[in-house]
Amino acid sequence: MQKPELWSKISAFRIDQSVEFSFSDRLSRENGWAKNYSNRVIDEYKKFIYLCTISDQPITPSDPVDQAWHLHLTYTLSYWNELCEKTLGKQIHHGPTKGGSAERIKFKDWYKLTFDLYKAEFKQEPPLDIWWSSQRRFKEIHFERVNRHRNWVIPKPNFKRLKQVLLAALGIFSIGTLMSASDSKSGSILAVLVIGAVIIVFVVTSGRNNGGGKSGGGWFGGGGDSGCGSSGCGSSGCGSGCGGCGGCGGCG
Repeated sequence: MQKPELWSKISAFRIDQSVEFSFSDRLSRENGWAKNYSNRVIDEYKKFIYLCTISDQPITPSDPVDQAWHLHLTYTLSYWNELCEKTLGKQIHHGPTKGGSAERIKFKDWYKLTFDLYKAEFKQEPPLDIWWSSQRRFKEIHFERVNRHRNWVIPKPNFKRLKQVLLAALGIFSIGTLMSASDSKSGSILAVLVIGAVIIVFVVTSGRNNGGGKSGGGWFGGGGDSGCGSSGCGSSGCGSGCGGCGGCGGCG
């Protein structure tokens, strides 16, 4: 690790002193995350800030880490005075993307650089349920603010898995139909078995989780995630991306 003393200071940094409604509580509420997941995201956010501070090139965070950064920026005294000025000794700026395909390519390159630097500094792989693959990171970018007090939010079905479930159910139903055709007395029993088998297939295929907070993958696509698209980070130059810092970058 290049600067272990700096990392110790960042690691020990407390974003807010609130007891009744802490930063992690707010992060959990605003993203629909479990508290434990939010605490882990905060830890990864601190690692990202450390990488921003030591990197001589722009880098990009994951979307969950970006959400922690977005929220921390609203704690202006904590972010600018306590973190940037007193802890880091430099300003880490945040700004919007310019948009376009060139920006997407740039941020994908920065994201790869972030992974490489993360592994070099922390001697481990980034946790994939927080540091998503590049494909997911730059695909799941269509977000908007929704008042969940007034609106229900229903995830889209994962059509690939839905197709697998339907094919499995059709196969089981076909076998049951053929067997019951030769013996009418066993028809009702087989019908129950077929329905039970279909339920089992559904539960098995929908219960898988691919990371991202409370839920992800399985019957429904994605996780309980929110945020913006591309981002980038450097040191204390011009404003940077949504999920970026330092050098110019942004979020779509």
